[in-house]
Amino acid sequence: MSYSRRGFLTAVGATGGAGALLATMGALGLAPTAEAATRTPFVPPQPSDFSLTGRAAKKVVILGAGVAGLATAYELGKAGYDCTILEALDRVGGRNWTIRGGDRITELDGSTQIARFSDGIYMNAGPARLAQWMVTMDYCRELGVPLEVFTNSNAQAYIFNASAGMTAPVRWRTAKADVYGYISELLSTATDSGALDAKLTAQDKERLITFLRNFGSIGTKASGYAYTGNEHRGYSVDPGAGEQPGTILGPVPSLSEVLASGVGQRFSFEFGYDQAMLMFQPVGGMDSIPKAFAEAVGKHKIQLRSKVTKITDLANGVEVEYLDKHGKTRTIKADLCVAAMPPHILAKTPHNLGPDVQAALSTPTVTSSGKIGLEYRRRWWETDENIYGGITNTDLDLSVVWYPSYGYGTRRGLVIGYYNNGASQDSYAALSHPEREKRAVEQGMKIHGAKYRDELAASASVSWKLQPHIEGAWVSWPSRTGGYQLLNKPAGHVHFAGDWLSYMIAWQAGALESARKTVSDIHQRVLAG
Repeated sequence: MSYSRRGFLTAVGATGGAGALLATMGALGLAPTAEAATRTPFVPPQPSDFSLTGRAAKKVVILGAGVAGLATAYELGKAGYDCTILEALDRVGGRNWTIRGGDRITELDGSTQIARFSDGIYMNAGPARLAQWMVTMDYCRELGVPLEVFTNSNAQAYIFNASAGMTAPVRWRTAKADVYGYISELLSTATDSGALDAKLTAQDKERLITFLRNFGSIGTKASGYAYTGNEHRGYSVDPGAGEQPGTILGPVPSLSEVLASGVGQRFSFEFGYDQAMLMFQPVGGMDSIPKAFAEAVGKHKIQLRSKVTKITDLANGVEVEYLDKHGKTRTIKADLCVAAMPPHILAKTPHNLGPDVQAALSTPTVTSSGKIGLEYRRRWWETDENIYGGITNTDLDLSVVWYPSYGYGTRRGLVIGYYNNGASQDSYAALSHPEREKRAVEQGMKIHGAKYRDELAASASVSWKLQPHIEGAWVSWPSRTGGYQLLNKPAGHVHFAGDWLSYMIAWQAGALESARKTVSDIHQRVLAG
């Protein structure tokens, strides 16, 4: 006798029950299993999962229309789950927020900015870049969000460490050439003098010195492997036609000066797994991602300006109380709930999930972070300084200056004048927006001169600790045990999701991976009955 797959599964279910059926489906790759959840790629729920088991999709209320909440609704919706999203803000995306001309930025004390950016100019106030390996790239492909390169590292950008006594910024390429050059000189000299004989064979030594001569552009043994600089440092006069060979940048600073400058501390950034080039951004603004999710979920399933005021786990489901956009108290009942709000906001929301859950929600430390966007009347960083995208690193309270990775060669552009966190951001958060702009511009002039002030057309700033219903940029856990593990499991009928429950905190990919885990947990739970 031969069975179709459906007939076979029906027979398994009839004789062994839902547990045997779910295990069999897992073995066939049709449903997640506890073992497979950590070993196999994510498989979205499908309507066929229910037709094969005789089960039915459930009603799920999702708290928060950030990336985690939207992705949860999107994936559950593929199998027919009845999802409703409650969002306190008047927009989707949460910390994925792109600010354009006319947008309002209101802080907890009621102070409000209205962005005056020109058409086509935008500021990604939250996430702004995507690594190639992140699941975010897969969703952009699936949802039809076009991407372009985000220039995360640029040899033409600067390093400026004022505390080290630097009076002028140095190009990234110049700093790297000097650091690599002197390191190569020192290591070659040590190798040739026998200092590393216990570690290296004669052939190893020869190969290492050959590598270092190329890596650091140093001299031969006859010159003592001296680093004297070359075109890797850049040019003061670029090469041209005819009798213009170019003038190599000089003079070369001493080894002591290079070490004292501290510029070498910046280069490890390029090796970060989540920061290494190439990186990407959505065309037209990062909020293309939550907008695409919202379209796929169905905007009628998303209730904006709906602030959750109470979460009650019931014997057979969950009840959520909220204030709607008119300020009226309403309730919604569902079979299951996914709380995709920041943990510190959930901790302030009344619930009956128990003291252990409350303690866990209160455990993470909230990080303060913020940005300012400075629109300029002309793209002087391109025309005057040949900087096309990338990041200048500083030890000023600005932390970094970002140059736009879009609109090359056009008339206007927007620079991120600071992207900082911790104490540096707290100092800016305490200021009014005009005071933030003034301070950021004064600091930036140390790098770019008077045009950093004189060419300014408009600005807008965001301090995430002051944003209603968010009140922080990201969180950090003291350990990945205890509360972290507890909240990665459901509390009754309430599941949790967010980047804060992943190993990629502060990345959209963390929110997406957490949403996928929660979706798998819910689907397995429903199929198991």
